[in-house]
Amino acid sequence: MTSPHSAPRPSAPAPAGAPDIRLIVTDMDGTLLDGEGRVPDAFWPLLAELERRGIVLSPASGRQYATLAALFAGADDGMVYIAENGAYVVRDGAEVSSEPLDPAVPVRVVRSVRQLAADGVDVGTVVCGKRAAYVERSDDAFLAEVAKYYAERRVVADLTAVDDEVLKVALFDFGSAERTTAPALKPLAATHQVVVSSEKWIDVMNRGVNKGGAVRSLQRALGVTPAQTMAFGDYLNDLEMLDAAEWSYAMADAHPEVLRRARQVAPSHRDNGVLRTIARVLDLPLDLPLD
Repeated sequence: MTSPHSAPRPSAPAPAGAPDIRLIVTDMDGTLLDGEGRVPDAFWPLLAELERRGIVLSPASGRQYATLAALFAGADDGMVYIAENGAYVVRDGAEVSSEPLDPAVPVRVVRSVRQLAADGVDVGTVVCGKRAAYVERSDDAFLAEVAKYYAERRVVADLTAVDDEVLKVALFDFGSAERTTAPALKPLAATHQVVVSSEKWIDVMNRGVNKGGAVRSLQRALGVTPAQTMAFGDYLNDLEMLDAAEWSYAMADAHPEVLRRARQVAPSHRDNGVLRTIARVLDLPLDLPLD
């Protein structure tokens, strides 16, 4: 796939009447991944055809880079990953950009969540570093949720003593992240990005760090415009990414704010909505019914 530091490679001509799309960015959970959290089998031949036509596809996720790389292990060299909600962009295992937090911020968040837990909130913290994700809560239920998104993870005795460049702090609330944990982080929202990334997850990053910023940087590096960009998302951490693309799609079962913000709606991830939409708009072959 194309390097983010070079112009798109020569490609096969697009079908007559198909839009001039050069970049596709897609969220993962609730968007590209199927109902079982897997990359659909039909994705791989579609990806090969996109590459043949010189179209770059980039996963954009709150997941860590190691998890994304494992999911797309079958992809060709050159895949560009927008990880940690835009705080870490990697190509071919090499860092393209990163936005580490000041070391005092993770400590502040960890202590706030410890107080929430002491008050009876069923919540846990993941300190997301470049090398691994770190947790101090070690019960099976919490670790099972962490394992879905963080392939490289370590249980430590004290999250305030993590020795790594921290890109993001993620909080998992077994209840409602938007109603319970988010209000407790309101003071931090004055200086940092605090985003509800799913029903049960909240992410804390540097102000201005989001998937949209990473997409705009990638557009500049590739010489691609928003009019040549297609984006898919389903939750609040996808809003800025959708703003960066004129071909923006909310999944049919997306958060109401995402449905309002996107220009168009794609079928649910359970109906392979990303693949169906790409194939329909770009007139690409797809081993799925396109109705």
